[in-house]
Amino acid sequence: MSPDPTERRLDDALLDVEGISLSFKGVKAITDVSFRVGQGELFAIIGPNGAGKTSIFNSISQVYRPQEGDIRWKGTSIMGSRPDRVAELGIARTFQNIELFPHMTVLENLLLGRHIRMQRSWLAGALWVGPAKREEMANRRAVEDIIDFLEIEQWRKHPVALLPYGFQKRVELGRALAMDPELLLLDEPVAGMNLEETEDMARFILDIREELGISMILVEHDMGLVMDIADRVLVLDFGQKISEGVPADVQRDPAVIAAYLGDEAGLAAAGS
Repeated sequence: MSPDPTERRLDDALLDVEGISLSFKGVKAITDVSFRVGQGELFAIIGPNGAGKTSIFNSISQVYRPQEGDIRWKGTSIMGSRPDRVAELGIARTFQNIELFPHMTVLENLLLGRHIRMQRSWLAGALWVGPAKREEMANRRAVEDIIDFLEIEQWRKHPVALLPYGFQKRVELGRALAMDPELLLLDEPVAGMNLEETEDMARFILDIREELGISMILVEHDMGLVMDIADRVLVLDFGQKISEGVPADVQRDPAVIAAYLGDEAGLAAAGS
């Protein structure tokens, strides 16, 4: 029997999160959480409000520093790294609340995502000659490819503040893609969207995996979306891992049912 594709991916995991715990003045946000994300995998983290999902993202990007455990990128610990160094290594993220520059254009916001990939000095960039000019032109081409990929050509020269909400979410995604990541952290990418916008975003997420080959960790409250597109799902409750597996198995897990519906409803559902 051939090995499961997910198992093959995890044999050479991009990201290893091992036993991390995070607390703030004695309040536990994450307790002994471990998981791995493989090459090309779409991994989802779900849980009720306050379960610790965004805290895990902040720990991976090293905005927060877990007091226990380790986080390894391609086998090397990134604990204690600066957030900009984590981004340089190939880990990019979007935010639950849109964090764009509203008075700058779509093109300008996306170009900001290329900043960490630009090697020339500010002086060379100001003079805009020779290698500096070629570098900027190459980065502009990369951004134009992202604009085409996300189908936002009509908005490219518009200030972000003038865009409909769903398109602002696309620009947020595009800025993360502009960083050339190998792993993309998506923090509630469809929050606040209507059905059509949600379907469009789901299509782009799948295209990112299939066409660009980028691994992703998705935090999302839309359970229909998660169960439809994720390869594997991790469930948190009060900062602890209560389940992990393929969507079908997670949906049937009594601990997951109890966490979402309450103990009595969970036990009834588990016994039915």
